[in-house]
Amino acid sequence: MNDFTLCVPCLLGLEGPIADELKRLKLQNVRNENGRVYFSGGDEAIARANINLRIGERVLIELGRFEAKTFDELFEKTKALPWETLIPKDAAFPVKGYSLNSKLFSVSDCQKIIKKAVVERLKRVYGIEWFPETREVYQIQFSIMKDTVSMCIDTSGAGLHKRGYRPAHNVAPLKETMAAAMVTLSRYRGREDFCDPFCGSGTIPIEAALIAKNRAPGLNRDFAAQSFRSLDPKVWTLAREEARSREYSGNYRIIGSDIDPNALEIAKENAARAGQKQRDKVDHDADRFREERRPRRAGASQGGETAFAENQHIVERNIAQRDDDGNREHETRFSPSAPKRRQNATQQKYTSPRRQDPGVTHLLDDDIFRMSEIFKQRFQPPYPRRQHGAADQREINSLP
Repeated sequence: MNDFTLCVPCLLGLEGPIADELKRLKLQNVRNENGRVYFSGGDEAIARANINLRIGERVLIELGRFEAKTFDELFEKTKALPWETLIPKDAAFPVKGYSLNSKLFSVSDCQKIIKKAVVERLKRVYGIEWFPETREVYQIQFSIMKDTVSMCIDTSGAGLHKRGYRPAHNVAPLKETMAAAMVTLSRYRGREDFCDPFCGSGTIPIEAALIAKNRAPGLNRDFAAQSFRSLDPKVWTLAREEARSREYSGNYRIIGSDIDPNALEIAKENAARAGQKQRDKVDHDADRFREERRPRRAGASQGGETAFAENQHIVERNIAQRDDDGNREHETRFSPSAPKRRQNATQQKYTSPRRQDPGVTHLLDDDIFRMSEIFKQRFQPPYPRRQHGAADQREINSLP
């Protein structure tokens, strides 16, 4: 059975959550580095990590790591690695990578040197001079950071953020791995209500639904390593069956809203593809999230109280400011409802957010305007701005 050193590249700061994911999958020798999380395992570990990881970008097999400051060192040390353990003689093996803070900074030259070194190694092992590269692809990825070279083979193919449920998206979409990281760091596990008031194409609510159901994100897609002849193809079927057996069943209230009706249509289609059509609720009418506030607690301060909706667990933030004479108090309350359209927002004067129903709060443009005024007064510096005198003005005018 194969035993590899495996690597999961990620965004800086997400190493901890990915390490927790790997430990929950009972994978061995999990350790963190900057922008990477390492673990070890065989064919089964490769399949389980690819199918179950939510936050990692991809799963790589690291064949070796070494220091190289010249092209000769890069060529000889790359040639010494056991490429034949994975790459057959008729497979394709393109090369890509990056270099940071290293003497070997030319990526294109490094690609050529590494490709030549791998070819020379395989020529000596297989005893042939020409490689047709007509079969499956073994993507070689290298990284050079501070003169330390890491040589890997990609097992994921397309990035793990491509779950398969979002062929269409809005402008500036959020990657699924980043959305899963946001939900994970929020500690959401399906026990509470979940609301995304600006859901766009629905990425965050869908990832929240996958986390609530403990559904593996890679169940509905293929991976590059499924075509590797050196890996056992049965492990992929077993890993998928194991992932399905760990799913939860229950009723989860996950709500998404957006001001753009086209975005909501895309979100509904994506939710249906992800198998969450009956679970997620995507709606254009954000006002249906409004709830009557709980009665105030005895002795609670009106200006500094944090109120929760009765069944929605929607937090309202009250920011109060007293006038100098202390006779009046203005409050601005925010709820996570989508902003309402209105005409001539800049010309209208501020009015009380209490409106007709004092128990319901709204997020309106004039509230934002009033909020900016409150911050201007509250955080105004205690000293007047320095005025430029005549000498200062002459100095400024003399500048080139």
